[in-house]
Amino acid sequence: MTTTVDYYELLECERTADAGALKAAYRKLAMKYHPDKNAGCQTSEAKFKAVSEAYEVLKDPQKRAAYDRFGHAAFQNGGGGGGAQDFGGFSDIFESVFGEFMGGQQRGGRQAARRGADLRYDMEISLEEAFHGKQTDITVDVSAQCGTCHGKGARPGTSVKTCQQCNGHGKVRAQQGFFVVERACPVCGGSGEMIADPCPDCRGEGRVEKTKTLAVNVPPGVDEGTRIRLGGEGEAGARGAPPGDLYIFLHVKRHNLFERDGTTLFARAPVSFTTAALGGTLHIPGLDGTTHEISLPAGIQSGKQLRQRGAGMPVLQGRGAGDLVVQVEVETPTKLSIRQRELLEMFRETETGDECPASQGFFAKLKKVVAG
Repeated sequence: MTTTVDYYELLECERTADAGALKAAYRKLAMKYHPDKNAGCQTSEAKFKAVSEAYEVLKDPQKRAAYDRFGHAAFQNGGGGGGAQDFGGFSDIFESVFGEFMGGQQRGGRQAARRGADLRYDMEISLEEAFHGKQTDITVDVSAQCGTCHGKGARPGTSVKTCQQCNGHGKVRAQQGFFVVERACPVCGGSGEMIADPCPDCRGEGRVEKTKTLAVNVPPGVDEGTRIRLGGEGEAGARGAPPGDLYIFLHVKRHNLFERDGTTLFARAPVSFTTAALGGTLHIPGLDGTTHEISLPAGIQSGKQLRQRGAGMPVLQGRGAGDLVVQVEVETPTKLSIRQRELLEMFRETETGDECPASQGFFAKLKKVVAG
C-alpha cells in the first residue's frame, strides 16, 4: 500500500499504547471492516488492508521502533536506500551473536516462524473443588489454524512466491553513516515469501477466529494462583507457525467455615463454658464428607488450638494431606433461665479462687502494685 496515514491513527490508538491495547484495537477494527461483513464494499476492504498493514508493523517491536523514528520512510526502498544488498563483515558477526535476540532470525537469512501468543484464562473454584479436584469444560475465543489452507495462507492448489523486496532473504539492510541497520523485510514480514493468491477464508494469515471448547483437569490440592498449562491451545502462529499455550489461573472462593494456609485448614469452634470446663468432643464436618471428632480436655481455655493430623488439604501432585487446626473460642452465655442462674450463683458461693488460677494470680499482682 502507498497510504501515508499515520498507523496509530489508523488503529485509533495513542503512540504510547502497549501491545495489548494495539491488539484489542486491531481486532475491533478488523471485525468492523472485514470483507466478509462488507461484501462488495471497496472502501471497507481498503480500510481492512490499511488496518492490517498498520498492525503488522506496530506489533513487531523492531518495526515499531523504526516507524516511531523514521515514519513510513523506514519501509521505503528497503529502509533507506540500502535495499537487500549484503554488507558482510561486521554485520554478519553482529547477526551471529545477536540475531536471535533481534527478531529471531535464522542464520540462513529468513526470520524464524513466529510462535503464536500465549493466552490467559481465569477460573474460579470452590474450596471443595480445590480439595477433590474437578473435570470441567471451558470455552475460549482464539485464533486457530485455518482449516482451508492448513495454516499456509495460500489458496488451496496454489503456492507461495519469493518476496521481490528482499529476494527471499527475509531481511533488508540499509547503511546509515558508519552503521549497517538490518531488519525483517516489511513486505513479507521476514518470511522471504509472498502469497500471490491468499486463502479466501483467512486472507493469507493462515489463521481464523474460532470458539473452542477445551477439557480441563483440575487436580486435588490446587491453591489460589495455581496455573494449569494447556500446551498448544493458545493462538495459532501465522502461516503455519507453532501455536502458543493457554494458561489457566485458578482462584479459590472464600469458604464460610475454613481458612487455608498451604495444606493446613483452620476453623474456629465456639464451645460453651460448661463444655470448656468439663471437657467434651467437637464434631467438625470435613471437606472429604466425613465428620472429624476432636476431644476437648477439661479446663481448655479460649484461643487454644487443637490439631487433627491428615485432615487438611491434600498435597498437590503428591501423597498425604495437611492438618486441620481448630481454635477453641469459649462462649459466655447471654441468656440464662432462672434455674441456670440459681445454679451459677450456688457455684460462685463455693469458689475458692483455685478454679481459675490465671485470674487469681492477676488480681494478686494487681494488689501488690496498688500497695506499692
